[in-house]
Amino acid sequence: MKIEVHPHPQLCLRCFVTEFSQRIENLTTPASVLELFAANAEAPFASSDVIRKTTRDMLRVCGFKPTGRSKPAAEYLIKAVEKEILSPINVPVDVCNAVSLHSGIPISVVDCDLLNESTTAPLKVMPAEKNTRYVFNASGQEMDIGGLLCLWDADGPCANAVKDSQRTKTNPQTKRVLTLMWGTQDLSDRVGQVESWYRSLLEPFGSLMDVES
Repeated sequence: MKIEVHPHPQLCLRCFVTEFSQRIENLTTPASVLELFAANAEAPFASSDVIRKTTRDMLRVCGFKPTGRSKPAAEYLIKAVEKEILSPINVPVDVCNAVSLHSGIPISVVDCDLLNESTTAPLKVMPAEKNTRYVFNASGQEMDIGGLLCLWDADGPCANAVKDSQRTKTNPQTKRVLTLMWGTQDLSDRVGQVESWYRSLLEPFGSLMDVES
């Protein structure tokens, strides 16, 4: 898999693919991962105001406003834990949420088999134009992603650091996922360290492959 990443002064994007040994509906999230769904859980990383600021600054570069309901996904997870509403979904999403919660890095998880990738329309990461919108949940709610860095396939934008598109989210039959870590250049070393931890949590469930960019 290859992703064309358009130049951006602050983005440090890390991507990899996980191919699970079986459909994710047949996999069980380990207790050690679910224990990370607590703010005071023992984890190798901790979010901070510095991470939140650099992430928001990165998302503002192309005109997006990462505040309110459009705040980065990692900030939503912190609030979800505080309100005790963060619950298990499936292995790839649960691991994503645990890592994002403690690292402060927004992360996207996309079902590879739902992506529309072709030689004429390769996967790419670039900002969405003004007034671009997509559905982000099963209820059909839409968000304005104008100015926000997104993953694009032949059918349009499908993932970003705030809310991923409903059309490419995981489902019980998912076997391959693309992970995108929306890190910042100011914290590039940390992003690499978090990626190593992330991969170690997924390795027991299948094989991991690098993404060319």
